[in-house]
Amino acid sequence: MSGPPDLRSYLRGLDVGTLADLLYAQARRDPELRHSLELRAATQSGDVSEAHRLLDTAGSDPDYGAKTGAVLDTVARLLDAGSRADLAPLARRAVEDIAGMLERHGDPSGDLGERLERAVALYARACAARPPDPEQLADWILEVSFEGRLVIELADFSGALGEGGTARIKSTVDEVLAGEPAGHRLAVAQRLQEEVAEVRGDVDGLVAILSAKPPRVEVSLKIVRVLRAAGRHSEAIAHAARALTPHKPDPVADVVLLRRKEFDEQPGSDTYAALRSVAIEAGVWAVQRVSAVARLRERATDGEERAGELVRALLAEGRPDEAWRAWQRFGASPECRLELAEVREGTHPDEVIPVYRNRIEYLIEQKDPQAYREAARHLKKLRSLHKRTGTAEEFTGYLADLVTVHRRKTRLVAEIRAARIALPKATA
Repeated sequence: MSGPPDLRSYLRGLDVGTLADLLYAQARRDPELRHSLELRAATQSGDVSEAHRLLDTAGSDPDYGAKTGAVLDTVARLLDAGSRADLAPLARRAVEDIAGMLERHGDPSGDLGERLERAVALYARACAARPPDPEQLADWILEVSFEGRLVIELADFSGALGEGGTARIKSTVDEVLAGEPAGHRLAVAQRLQEEVAEVRGDVDGLVAILSAKPPRVEVSLKIVRVLRAAGRHSEAIAHAARALTPHKPDPVADVVLLRRKEFDEQPGSDTYAALRSVAIEAGVWAVQRVSAVARLRERATDGEERAGELVRALLAEGRPDEAWRAWQRFGASPECRLELAEVREGTHPDEVIPVYRNRIEYLIEQKDPQAYREAARHLKKLRSLHKRTGTAEEFTGYLADLVTVHRRKTRLVAEIRAARIALPKATA
């Protein structure tokens, strides 16, 4: 009995047209192959129009991730190849499209966040290769930063910004700070002020900015590093000595330092709340918050329990949208998700429906009378949410399926009736 035919030899014997038709037909059935071929076509031609076409259709495509990934691969390969094409507009569009998708739909898997970071890095490379108008670039950085859509590091764009773009950012930041901003706006302005000084190599200005911050070890160490990098070793030694010298007691500042020490030793929602309380009183919360949230986000990758600490901290701070995005990216325990849903259901009922469904199913699996009673209570809530979103029929179908699957759990059915939820006729 002969073995299978030599497929490679067969394919090599086909004419180009026949082989192209076979490959095209397979690509229509295989989205991954199609995107790969589209990427190669765009890269080989050096034309970015194909990549723009992918972005045109990506927003409504369930395979959004593959399309944006293909676009970013195109930009990277063209940059690596030294293409003369102006890739900055395409890269910036990719950044804005991915950021918009992240804002609208969250990032349950974390893929969009990573893709956004890559897009920003590619945009920085594209701007360095073919610098856009520096003041327009500066305006874009200011806009996305103060609106909270992106965190842009000026060092990545320093070459493209040049002195003109950097000066525009400094001028705007100075105006914002003169207006005595608070909260997010203050934190962004202070961060950009520090980065402008770093980009410009303004050692005295940077040291002054850092010295104005609440006294902390990491701030003092950064001042020492800045002075040493500038060759000002004697000043670095003097600053280190002053930082180690006992200072005159300041009750409020000392309490902030104590709470910060407690938070750093055991980061969590409780220590975060304690730090926030005293830092607000001392007028330094905007500065403290940036690093505290960053610390909680860093730990959130270590599991649901630590992710829940970040979610609860943001909820307690009155930032439910940030808390929701944090849960979608890092996860959280079922109890924490329920707390978040209870806060968010008033403004986003459609988004919390899956949370309540998962909770109901979890409770039913406990096979406990008290759990059945709580499941029925959540079913009543779920019915209300479906009514508010105009999907009452969907709830009816969901309830019918639920009762059919668990029809032998008579205590559950009794609790549903007791909650005054109309059962499907077949089981009523």
